[in-house]
Amino acid sequence: MTATAPTPFDTAGVTRGPDGVSRYDTLPESLVHMLRAQVDENGTGEALIEVGGERLSYREVWDRASRVAGGLRAAGVGRGDRVAIRLPNGINWALAFWGTQLAGAVAVPVNTRFTESEARYVIEDSGAAYVAEPESPLPDGAPYAVEDAAVEDVAAIFYTSGTTGFPKGAVTTHANFLSNCESCNRVRPVDTDPHPRTLISVPLFHVTGCNSQMLTATYLGGTSVIMPQFEVTSFLSTIERERIDWLTSVPAIHWLAINHPDFPRIDVSGVRMLSYGGAPIAPELVSKIKKAFPAARVGNGFGLTETSSLSTYLPHEYAADHADSVGFPVPVCDVRLDVLDDATGAGELLIRGPHVVRGYWNKPEATAVTFVDGWLHTGDVARIDEQGLVYIVDRAKDMINRGGENVYCVEVENALAGAPGVFEAAVVGVPDEVMGEKVGAVVVPAPGTGFDVHAMLEYLRERLADFKVPQYVAVRTEPLPRNPGGKILKGPLRRDTQWGQPVR
Repeated sequence: MTATAPTPFDTAGVTRGPDGVSRYDTLPESLVHMLRAQVDENGTGEALIEVGGERLSYREVWDRASRVAGGLRAAGVGRGDRVAIRLPNGINWALAFWGTQLAGAVAVPVNTRFTESEARYVIEDSGAAYVAEPESPLPDGAPYAVEDAAVEDVAAIFYTSGTTGFPKGAVTTHANFLSNCESCNRVRPVDTDPHPRTLISVPLFHVTGCNSQMLTATYLGGTSVIMPQFEVTSFLSTIERERIDWLTSVPAIHWLAINHPDFPRIDVSGVRMLSYGGAPIAPELVSKIKKAFPAARVGNGFGLTETSSLSTYLPHEYAADHADSVGFPVPVCDVRLDVLDDATGAGELLIRGPHVVRGYWNKPEATAVTFVDGWLHTGDVARIDEQGLVYIVDRAKDMINRGGENVYCVEVENALAGAPGVFEAAVVGVPDEVMGEKVGAVVVPAPGTGFDVHAMLEYLRERLADFKVPQYVAVRTEPLPRNPGGKILKGPLRRDTQWGQPVR
């Protein structure tokens, strides 16, 4: 089953090549050309703001990044060499990234939550010729900028933070970045400011913060307001003070924001677009977000490191009634389901488009398995309805087989997201001698609320088939374990959770 982009998004200027891949027919030649164009057209416009720190115009970004590029060249960094960026969120991170591009080198963002051994693996695996460290000044030298960067040149390697094994470096070209920027533009409301002001509350070492926020804002001549670290009071005050009109974050941050006691006093009337993604969201939370941000169009974005960020988007009109969907493919994205489950209509989600990265760095075997005949095998189990809406129902390796019936953990987690008193939850299989596995839910109650397991189960019974409703529930007060990329680690939950007696 293959689906191409339906009508919710503007498809003007999209052409399909002989290889079957759709592309936007007018994009800059490279990220370097993209930044240069904004300097020429909007040199005095605000490009980067660090909350509590500096403010830089586009010309200042170019001037300082070109000195970083000159410093890298003086340090022996050549075309195509890798530059690891171990810096925290802030203007220096952005200058290191742009300086690497102007030097013609390849940026390697390093997850700041990695342990030293994990970070060292990324640096050594990428063969980084230079490492930008937080305790050291940025390289500085005579201004330098490559003039012939091309769309198919490699611009960055983003390392995945998978839940098992070593991280894999996704080899990302200028074309991948630029395609993602235009896709992010296509899902924006048509009546919004052409130069958006976006608040970056997620890490820049992730493709959401870097690709779909900072780079897209640059592509549109907008402003990236960067939070060095997330803190909800600062998040709210910055929305008002910096006149943020484009807000992107994970559902938990939006929940914290609208439930904060300061929220009623914050002017959010300027927010015209609010996006979320990265975790299940309850329909009730979508409705609350819409009410809290009445001038905003809200939507759910879905993508992967291997797709340079955005692949599908759920527009405002569908957000409440289809909260469990990740939306329609963006204009240049094709999706397909492989090896369908006849009972559920679900299969592995395959993605094709110019935003799909070239492969994995130094891992030909993994590349050959994951990137096949132009299609990315995501490892996500999905279904596609008659409208073309995509629903992620599970990870291929994270499905519960309950006596021969498949239970998709994400489907149960989506339902749990709206259950009374639930702040976050994860679903795993619990070994059972008779059924093989039964459904177990690990639940963290919402702060300041009462939690009733039986009320939660009644809520789920109204929304799920009986065999999908958890037989085991473990309640914990500490947050769910996550890897440095924020993904829930289900291995420790399976291994360490004390389930006790079944709840039904």
